[in-house]
Amino acid sequence: MGRMPYALIIPALNEEPVLARTLAALPPRLFECVLVADNGSTDRTAEVAREAGATVISEPQRGYGAACLKALAALPPGIDVVVFMQADLSEDPAEARRLIEPIVRGEADLVLGSRTLGMTEPGALLPHQIFGNWLATSLIRLLYGHHYTDIGGYRAIRTEALARLRMQNRGYGWTIEMQIRALQETLRVVELPVTYRRRAAGVNKISGNLRASLHAGRVILGTIVRLWWQGQRS
Repeated sequence: MGRMPYALIIPALNEEPVLARTLAALPPRLFECVLVADNGSTDRTAEVAREAGATVISEPQRGYGAACLKALAALPPGIDVVVFMQADLSEDPAEARRLIEPIVRGEADLVLGSRTLGMTEPGALLPHQIFGNWLATSLIRLLYGHHYTDIGGYRAIRTEALARLRMQNRGYGWTIEMQIRALQETLRVVELPVTYRRRAAGVNKISGNLRASLHAGRVILGTIVRLWWQGQRS
């Protein structure tokens, strides 16, 4: 793999029980920098990240997108590719290299890790997650004519391409906004199968809470429709 500088961003909210294991599982010397975006944790998430050698970026305002945006603003100059990954070890850190490879080869601008194409541990995706994923990807296919298989957060993107997307969503709609704006900007998008497991420790903030999952689903579907409507009017 070429020597383009890569950065990893991990949004984290109260992930003290698992974060050290996640960081320890990263491929050695792959990333120029590892940024843990502490999203208002009340436990030792930040301390654990620093002890493991990561750079901690604090974003006390809750929201997945808010954490990602704050970390992006703190990227050192010269980073060519950014990888986004969960903190809970549900995704395999070793597969980050595979997500970067199509970008390095000049074949893609955005590479999405697809849980539905890959191997998913039984119970890792709950029924309402599977239905919500199907509904969101079906709506995108209806409105945009593109067949995504997943809206999961494990992904790699060229920083130049990411800047073109003008990301704004500060909440649960972050990942779907990226995928839709990628279509609008005609980025080269590739999906690759990834492994998905039940979280190694700690508490699921969204998927383990039906009420929070329903709220996230409304936000995601609303984001799809809003971006489509804005595109129709522009």
